[in-house]
Amino acid sequence: MEIRRLWQQDIPQVQALMMDVVSRLPSDALYSMDRLEALYENVQDKGEMYGTFQGEKLVAYTVIAFPGLSANNLGREFGVPEADLPKVASLEGSIVHESVRGQGLQRHFHALREQRAREQRMLYLYATVHPDNGISRKNLQAAGFTLQFTRPMYGGLLRHCYAKKLEVLELLD
Repeated sequence: MEIRRLWQQDIPQVQALMMDVVSRLPSDALYSMDRLEALYENVQDKGEMYGTFQGEKLVAYTVIAFPGLSANNLGREFGVPEADLPKVASLEGSIVHESVRGQGLQRHFHALREQRAREQRMLYLYATVHPDNGISRKNLQAAGFTLQFTRPMYGGLLRHCYAKKLEVLELLD
């Protein structure tokens, strides 16, 4: 399997994989599907998207978003000072096809997105997850995220919000 950054031309495969996997979840509440416009934004200026391929077939993807000062930056809700909001990154959805589950892709995606956040000089990361998604909660906690709050989001769907403060690392210029 190969992991690579995704671009605009990959969005049709991303959308098809998302719809395919979500259609088999036991509940619609477990995953909030991204709008098509949001997928395009996350490969342009508001984030990055990475995909795992088996040959030419996309079998998993993940998103890191940079919400900046936008209203959907949850950093405000877990105490990030207004001046630091541009240094907040959001671990957005990950989708892993059933055929490749159990191979540590979600943990690898967490590490990749945290690395990219550090390279972008972000100070905070957050992620939201459905309370019944035990695997995602466990992976977030293993990656050093702590539960900040639980509330309805995404059209009334209950979500836990986890956050992590990144240590400032001196980068050689």
